[in-house]
Amino acid sequence: MSKGIRMALIMNLLSLLFSGVLVHSGQSTVPLKSFKIGENVTYDCIDIYMQSGLGHPLLKYHTIQMKPSVSRTKLKGPIGINKVQKQKIPCPDGTIPVWRNTKEFTTNAQVLRENHVHSLSPDSSGTHLAGVKSQNGPFRGVEAWFKMFKLDIAQDQASYGQIYIGSGPNNEDNYISAGWMINPSIFGDGRTWTYGFWKGKDGKGCYNTACSGFVQVSQTFPIVQPIDFPPGQSLWLHYLIHQDKNTGNWWLTELGSGEPNVDIGYWPKELFNLLDNGANLVGAGGVVQASPSGSSPEMGNGQFPNVNHPKDSGIFTNIEVLDSNYVQHKMNYLPTQVVLDSPKCYGLTIGKKFIFRRNPLGFYINYGGPGGNSCGV
Repeated sequence: MSKGIRMALIMNLLSLLFSGVLVHSGQSTVPLKSFKIGENVTYDCIDIYMQSGLGHPLLKYHTIQMKPSVSRTKLKGPIGINKVQKQKIPCPDGTIPVWRNTKEFTTNAQVLRENHVHSLSPDSSGTHLAGVKSQNGPFRGVEAWFKMFKLDIAQDQASYGQIYIGSGPNNEDNYISAGWMINPSIFGDGRTWTYGFWKGKDGKGCYNTACSGFVQVSQTFPIVQPIDFPPGQSLWLHYLIHQDKNTGNWWLTELGSGEPNVDIGYWPKELFNLLDNGANLVGAGGVVQASPSGSSPEMGNGQFPNVNHPKDSGIFTNIEVLDSNYVQHKMNYLPTQVVLDSPKCYGLTIGKKFIFRRNPLGFYINYGGPGGNSCGV
């Protein structure tokens, strides 16, 4: 795969993240129970076999996989961190929590175009990124600890922190990403949300459970949820995207730190035509989308990386990959490339080992910056 084709894959990935989604107008079944956990945030407990994710035409004969074939090991995280404590949705046995799409979500989420455009085109200008990637696949997964932040993002801007996998040349690509995002045009508010996103056959895909495709399995933790931050503090998230060894499905697992792993759910293999034998590309980092006026938002925690104080900026640490044989390695075990397109507004530093409160961290990056009006297209 040439350098140009690989870059096209990454940029197409970003283009879809910001272009929109296919939208379900509502749930397809009557919920057994519902839980309102905040303003405009209600979860319906839907029969796991009746969830809208299974309504995708490619999943007509799909059988739900209740848990991964292999339980992934947990990477040690920084000592003394504030790991995100998601709110449990106590759905009854046999049901799963599905976020009830609000009217604002349905109205504001744009329909995903079948023929999406390259993100360097005028239709998708203003996308900027800072991170690392490896294109020496095939890969079976990617994992990292990373900080989440509250940021002041305008209604027509977006800021993400994500891990991702992908395969394919030019516009014919497949990929999956997961992490946190602030995207008022999608959710109608400026809160920080966890999310997952996929793109598969024929250019189809979407966020979370906004359309059919993703299969929610966890009875208590939905794929999408707003995060409540303690005053003046950031929180850590520990995600793993991994391909099941037996079924080929792509799982999203939140790895525990002193508590059990949470296998949130998965994207069935039937959705993809280029991920059967793993992914060609894996990466981690920050992404932003500028407003049409050209003003770019904050990335990470809004500050440039400080090489003397890595913990004080946006950070992904203990970044690891699963190779073609499902063997786990630090990401820099293979050649790793820097992705940074707007050094005026955002920065990136890379470290092999950092001692944080007497705890050595694995391969890590610091990223982020204030954005502004001169970040380029």
